[in-house]
Amino acid sequence: MNKITSVNASTQAPSSSSDIVLERLNKLHPKIIDLELGRVQRLLERVGHPERKLPPVIHVAGTNGKGSVIAYLRAFLEAAGYRVHVYTSPHLVRFNERIRLAGSLIEEAALIDLLEECEQANGGQQITFFEITTAAAYLAFSRNPADIVLLETGLGGTFDATNVIDQPLASVLMPISMDHMQFLGDTLEKIAANKAGIMKQGRPAIIGRQPPEALAVFEAKAKELDVPLYRYGQEWFVDGLLKDSLRFLDTRGPRRYPPPGLLGSHQFANAGTAIAATRWLEGFKIDDGAISQGLRDVEWPARMQRLTRGSLVEMLPQGWELWLDGGHNEDAGQVIANMIRDWQDQDKRSGADLRAHAIFGMLSTKDPVAFLKPLAPLLEDLNAVAIPGDHASLSAEDCVKAGTEVGLISSAFPSVEAALRAVIDSHDDGPPCRVLICGSLYLAGTVLAENG
Repeated sequence: MNKITSVNASTQAPSSSSDIVLERLNKLHPKIIDLELGRVQRLLERVGHPERKLPPVIHVAGTNGKGSVIAYLRAFLEAAGYRVHVYTSPHLVRFNERIRLAGSLIEEAALIDLLEECEQANGGQQITFFEITTAAAYLAFSRNPADIVLLETGLGGTFDATNVIDQPLASVLMPISMDHMQFLGDTLEKIAANKAGIMKQGRPAIIGRQPPEALAVFEAKAKELDVPLYRYGQEWFVDGLLKDSLRFLDTRGPRRYPPPGLLGSHQFANAGTAIAATRWLEGFKIDDGAISQGLRDVEWPARMQRLTRGSLVEMLPQGWELWLDGGHNEDAGQVIANMIRDWQDQDKRSGADLRAHAIFGMLSTKDPVAFLKPLAPLLEDLNAVAIPGDHASLSAEDCVKAGTEVGLISSAFPSVEAALRAVIDSHDDGPPCRVLICGSLYLAGTVLAENG
């Protein structure tokens, strides 16, 4: 998303020097999102074309799983001894999370210098927040040594500010679903065509699990550009049927690895896509040992993350669990539903019975009914909040309407803390419960910040 998270929204006081600069940059264009490449290309020329001075780039687009596949790739590469630059968005708590230089988040002083350099070079002309901060990331990557860059698109592909890399080492296209329709199109085919814009002439593309409509678009684009394809279900396969291991299969035969360190059955496919990508990283040696270590060590906050400390956790009665997930579209709702079913299966085997309650907030650009529909049969109730400090948030009352529409007992609350307190008070004399905070990465970011 091409947007400052609610932690840095203009409705809140800046908490650091970089926040002050970021607030100024956020005012350089009247729109948060305005997809075109002309503005960022103009700025990149003024700062010396840093995008042409980068280490080899893996470019990642898609609707779901982009951040996860980058997290796996980083874990594999670092386990193999490589220095890795990473660019992702949005951030959860601090903007610095978006730019990782050879293994470490960019330092505050360096970030401020780069942002101000880009601000000065831009000369007050219109440019979106994502475009100018992407230019700053390219400058950072071009000036710090590393072996490879993992680059995540912000929105779409064709006109995304990251799509100025002429010859990536490889492109990765993660699963496509209906999201950002107002910018990318109202069909899977239109959305896929926009994402396919990151494919480049003759450069390989690794294709994650796709609906048939999206896969057909990618195949047509690959034929047009003479792009070698490495497709889930055709050139490579992955399964986690045994739960305690990941099985990957391609033309070189089967491989067995530890299960992914990120939770959820969908993470087997995400991890498999990352493993598939390693087969196409010319000049890099990533053996099975590095992949196994990376699968164990991988980290990616707010993706089915259990919170184990902090002020919210301290509110919980003994035996309760608090979980956080930033998924925000229909497919994410289905993924979370599958995770709740997994919990229920585990409870049956252990003799426990932890009922699931949701604390929910979502941006007004999303479809809350589509997200909640697969969850409705599995939740005890919905406790709705507005995302703090974010003018684009649905109101708690609108979230309640969506919950009621899918058949959930739904109530509005002024804060996550108030919602959690209400769940606890209503069930304090019963068995332990699981509470899942979900619906938005921006809500997840505020929770992580407030929870310490």
